[in-house]
Amino acid sequence: MLRALYDWTIRMADHPRALWVLAVISFAESSVFPIPPDVLMIPMILARPSRAWLIAAVALVSSVLGGMLGYAIGAFAYDSIGQPILAALGKGEAMDAFNTRFNDFGFWAVLTAGVTPFPYKVITIMSGWTGMPLGTFVATSILARAVRFFLVAGLLWKFGAPIRDFIERRLGLLTIVFVVLLFGGFLLTRYL
Repeated sequence: MLRALYDWTIRMADHPRALWVLAVISFAESSVFPIPPDVLMIPMILARPSRAWLIAAVALVSSVLGGMLGYAIGAFAYDSIGQPILAALGKGEAMDAFNTRFNDFGFWAVLTAGVTPFPYKVITIMSGWTGMPLGTFVATSILARAVRFFLVAGLLWKFGAPIRDFIERRLGLLTIVFVVLLFGGFLLTRYL
């Protein structure tokens, strides 16, 4: 099933309404859909580099709005919708222990999940379930998703197809390094 979804997503990159498809996939990926929008973004940007920034902006706005749906699922329907989604992703067992620590690191959890390949939907649902302040969640989601989508768009716009393999293989590692550097920078400024 996952392979069929992936193949469908790739086919949609050439569709005349690809931006709308990207918006729907970005929205759904933030709360329930298993395929990340990058799978559609990359071929769309390679096909039309002049639209790289528009494509990234559509993914950003749609993803944050979808993240708000994930937040609402966690806040208002965790037991009936959120918990089964997290259980299907293999995250159901650790939820109680995670809940007690989550809001202490909520900003970093949302930032990390929004930038890295970690399933963002897990964090959106958890943010609502644990009662993270909505303003913090939205602001951090905007920052994280902007970094992720505009970084991919910028690299593809600048370097084109040769960077595609690099992005697909090493984006997770690069974004983790970015988050560690960002976190280190905050710690450095706090204690200096």
